[in-house]
Amino acid sequence: MSHQVNRLEALLGVRLFHRLPRGLALTDEGAALVPMLVDSFDRMAAMLDRYASGQPREPLTLGVVGTFAIGWLLPRLDAFTAAHPFVDVRLRTHNNRVDLAGEGLDYAIRFGDGAWHGVDADPLLAAPLTPMLAPRLAGRCRSPAALAGTTLLRSYRADEWPRWFAAVHLACPPLAGPVFDSSVTMAAAARAGAGVALLPPAMFADALEDGSLVAPFAEGIDTGRYWLTRLKTRTPGPAMRAFRDWLVGACEPPTPAQ
Repeated sequence: MSHQVNRLEALLGVRLFHRLPRGLALTDEGAALVPMLVDSFDRMAAMLDRYASGQPREPLTLGVVGTFAIGWLLPRLDAFTAAHPFVDVRLRTHNNRVDLAGEGLDYAIRFGDGAWHGVDADPLLAAPLTPMLAPRLAGRCRSPAALAGTTLLRSYRADEWPRWFAAVHLACPPLAGPVFDSSVTMAAAARAGAGVALLPPAMFADALEDGSLVAPFAEGIDTGRYWLTRLKTRTPGPAMRAFRDWLVGACEPPTPAQ
């Protein structure tokens, strides 16, 4: 080892270590070199990991609106990675505001009408919204009209509550509840009893099943759906094609039994 250190110092023309009676200590020049060496070794390790299985691993950078990530994708992601071990998934969540190019994303899963400029969009799941609330508030909300006396939690889409009340043929009460930029955090507020939230039951099936949220009314409103989007200028590679085929297929409704 000492011979290799001497050769490196001779090559660089600087002393990297102080020779002490009980070992070595880094000089200032040696300490300055450490971060660069660590970064280089990390990159080599990452590259070797990509080839460890005998097939190069291909990164897939995916932006996902938080509601879909928690309510649908994460419980199923193991099935995808098990079937496609060559895909190295890098997952980022967002609140439905996303910049595919600026964030370096291969795909983004978002909610809306599918009409985004310069983007190809594959339809995934419909997600109608209906009022959901904590069980302890349900006794006060036995009819849609009773919601007027509760705190109505809001998203940044200001028309959702007016549309829901119109669907049940009622005037929308004044809206003064807090505004959330994420359905996940709004659902957490509803669970805590902070008010009533308009949420997609399909994304909160676990909460409905365990009873932490209830959906007392059948009426829902369709404000859009989830889409898999990519830039038109982004040519899909093997990882992108594998993920797209898996996701679109997994979101298809089951074929009715004959």
